Amino acid sequence: MQDFLLSNSQFQLNCNQALPDNQPCFWFLLHKDSIYLFENGEQLHVPHFLEPPIAANTIAYTRCIGTFGKSACMVLELNTSPDTHLVPVSLRESHAHIGSDFWTIAGRASQILRWKNDHKHCGRCGTEMEEEHSELIRKCPQCGFFTYPRISPAVIMSVIKDDAILLGRSPRFPNGMFSVLAGFVEAGETLEEAVAREVKEEVDIDICDIQYIGSQPWPFPHSLMVAFTARYAGGEIQVDGREIEDANWFTPADLPRLPTKISIARKLIDLWLEEHDR
Repeated sequence: MQDFLLSNSQFQLNCNQALPDNQPCFWFLLHKDSIYLFENGEQLHVPHFLEPPIAANTIAYTRCIGTFGKSACMVLELNTSPDTHLVPVSLRESHAHIGSDFWTIAGRASQILRWKNDHKHCGRCGTEMEEEHSELIRKCPQCGFFTYPRISPAVIMSVIKDDAILLGRSPRFPNGMFSVLAGFVEAGETLEEAVAREVKEEVDIDICDIQYIGSQPWPFPHSLMVAFTARYAGGEIQVDGREIEDANWFTPADLPRLPTKISIARKLIDLWLEEHDR
């Protein structure tokens, strides 16, 4: 399922290669929970200029996080909301404006800033950390401890029973919305074991025929969602009452409100619908 990945292969994760002089950069400007976009008519875009489109005194941190085509992708952390023509949009909402390629890069930018801010000091001895610019690593000059950007693997799974799909509702969801089940992988656990455990813990259902489908980086705040499909093997739905407050089997004719199409959760549901139609 290649659409779970960057749909355009122009993005490269490093900035080590030489870039042409006087080449515009893509500027990913972040402040709190917003990304600031350039308005061109009725369209919003990631700014693409030779220089940052904001005053230098509003920039708290900058780093190259990769390249897209021949242009460097620069993350800028702002110390205040810029008083410019740029438009603030939440990271979730920005997908509708900038598309999957740039939304994924913006998510990478957000995760790198969170990593930088969460590891200002060494977790072992408390010394202020130093950042390498040749790779994404922060090192302690005192004791040598180092960290990379945190990634938290989580499994997400569609469970199928005859012509129905298992969907659950978290207390955190918007009103009326249901989705496929998901959960974080525990230490010492395989991905497939995590799939079976999460389904059993959350709704007391046994499953079989667990198959890998795809993955998606999910920057809320730093997850990697690994998607599977599975088949019902037994049991009756009993929700745990904490992670899941309601769950049921749904056919294509009686689906509830679903997650947005930017998520791998929705792609799992859409895949099931496509296979059901065939």
